[in-house]
Amino acid sequence: MRRLRWPRGATARPDATPDAVPEDGPWAPAPVIEVRALTKTYGQGDATVHALSGPVDPVSGRALGIELVVQQGDFVAVMGSSGSGKSTLMNILGCLDVPTSGRYLLDGLDVGGLDERQLSLVRNRKIGFVFQSFNLVPRTSALAQVELPLAYAGVKPAERRRRAEAALTLVGLADRMDHRPSELSGGQQQRVAVARALVTTPAMLLADEPTGNLDSHSTEEVLAVVDRLNAAGRTVVLITHEDEVARHAKRVVRLVDGRIVEDVRQAPFEGPPPALRDANSLVGGAR
Repeated sequence: MRRLRWPRGATARPDATPDAVPEDGPWAPAPVIEVRALTKTYGQGDATVHALSGPVDPVSGRALGIELVVQQGDFVAVMGSSGSGKSTLMNILGCLDVPTSGRYLLDGLDVGGLDERQLSLVRNRKIGFVFQSFNLVPRTSALAQVELPLAYAGVKPAERRRRAEAALTLVGLADRMDHRPSELSGGQQQRVAVARALVTTPAMLLADEPTGNLDSHSTEEVLAVVDRLNAAGRTVVLITHEDEVARHAKRVVRLVDGRIVEDVRQAPFEGPPPALRDANSLVGGAR
């Protein structure tokens, strides 16, 4: 796998203070996401909207910003009602928007000083997106759908096919590779989208309401795939307003009015499986 050449001046994580995670041999926990004193505002003057603010300093009245650290291999659900700030946070974590103040480090890279071209590179290589809508190309096979990100990245055809086949096998669609979207159920289409998100070996899988358009059976199909991927060492951040979906996560972060009001560990987390800390997986490495 080709390594990213990060732009000059991009800063690696200098002083991380990650949540305590048991160490095992030479492996030590490293955050995939590190958010420090982050705020996001829109508008000016009386029209200012504080989408992400965090707690307020009682003396100065200044917003202190939100703090969030997600370790490699964790599964975090971000919850909140409409207007809570969860979509704003997702856009910043996905490098689709930039914070007003504070720092965001993704897989050790400080993305705050990157221009749009550099952010696009980070999005393509570091983040696997899964959205509520499947965003599949009509009249195109599942295999070709999953190959698309690799084609954009300049990967050779034989390697593209190998990795796309591996990703589809990973999500349980080895027997549907030649099927078009119209020949797949909603759950199967979303699994194609998950495979497409995984094929570039991103640092994290960022899923925004991935089951919002699915019936209960298809929802369980997709969440079972996400559970298996996380059990294999994939880092997952899932945006949802549904408690049933959030129960699959190991940790739940809840936002209200741009502030993190709850951060609960609901399942044990000991880091990614030892076999995946230094070795590549079938598709190209678990993160």
